[in-house]
Amino acid sequence: MIVREWLFFTMAPCDAAEPWQLGFQDAATPMMQGIIDLHHDIFFFLILILVFVSWILVRALWHFHYKKNPIPQRIVHGTTIEIIRTIFPSIILMFIAIPSFALLYSMDEVVVDPAITIKAIGHQWYRTYEYSDYNSSDEQSLTFDSYTIPEDDPELGQSRLLEVDNRVVVPAKTHIRIIVTSADVLHSWAVPSSGVKCDAVPGRLNQTSILVQREGVYYGQCSEICGTNHAFMPIVVEAVSRKDYGSRVSNQLIPQTGEA
Repeated sequence: MIVREWLFFTMAPCDAAEPWQLGFQDAATPMMQGIIDLHHDIFFFLILILVFVSWILVRALWHFHYKKNPIPQRIVHGTTIEIIRTIFPSIILMFIAIPSFALLYSMDEVVVDPAITIKAIGHQWYRTYEYSDYNSSDEQSLTFDSYTIPEDDPELGQSRLLEVDNRVVVPAKTHIRIIVTSADVLHSWAVPSSGVKCDAVPGRLNQTSILVQREGVYYGQCSEICGTNHAFMPIVVEAVSRKDYGSRVSNQLIPQTGEA
């Protein structure tokens, strides 16, 4: 029973850090899936190199022991072995470099015509989010602050120091552009499940794109040391269906319009 539960929790989607976690969080975007695939591909080459070097080392220690070869043969030059040890690493590096560059350029690619644009502004020590597509006027806008829930006040099921009072709600399977900036010091907008880490620099706008492929709640944190409460700036992105997203946006816009 214990083994079955362990297997179940291991196979379940992991969208936040877990105790004793060694691997990546489950990918929620094609970008993160590409990062995980590249990691696995490079790890394959590392295992091959480790096995080969270990075999060479053990073989040398065994066959060239001082008792077996009191007077070892001295080899100072070997054209064949030098060619092999130069060409093989070059081929391995080529197999690593091609997918690496492809992933790197795709990470820098920004969607030209995104469906939604969200502006994330870092403060000491909270965040302000603006849904720019709905800010038609000062009276009608979708802007809110997001604070971390205190360590001694979480609800049942909430993660300690990872939950916020206002989540960033986005529709699943939709191209979204995130504009990141800061109002005071350096911050960072990082969500591991999305494969996104974008620095927030005062006076500068950085942008990145995400395409969340499945509904869920994804957690992140500030990745730039920004002061005393640096550890208390979590990020929570909730991906919902397009229908649910539309109703949530309408419910937040209508009250503000009525108050105006």
